Amino acid sequence: MSKPFLGVGLSFPLQASSGALKFAEYEESVRQSIWFVLGTAKGERVMRPDFGCGIYDLVFEKNSAETAGRVTQAVRNALLHFEPRIDVLGVDVTVEGEGEVMLIKIDYQVRATNNIFNIVYPFYLERSAQ
Repeated sequence: MSKPFLGVGLSFPLQASSGALKFAEYEESVRQSIWFVLGTAKGERVMRPDFGCGIYDLVFEKNSAETAGRVTQAVRNALLHFEPRIDVLGVDVTVEGEGEVMLIKIDYQVRATNNIFNIVYPFYLERSAQ
């Protein structure tokens, strides 16, 4: 089924197949857009200094409930602001390993199709002596 209203763009990372570049279509385009928002620090893009997610301001914070709450809020705000094709259903942050990795689980619904998806995004904190 064709869903051009969700968009089509170059796939990331760039890949070629049979001499042509691959494209990300529809829900995959939305998923890759979410990764772009989360993977971009505010101020990283010269012409769009407001674009991105504020989680990278928290890299040197201790892994605590407060930091997890701040990560949750930063992710929710970034997605609400920069990805209008989705409704964020939930953001859950859990600790992985020795405490330097936070796994950010995002449940979202694509507005145009009502399909529900989730993404788990790893966020790495600097390891500190505690």
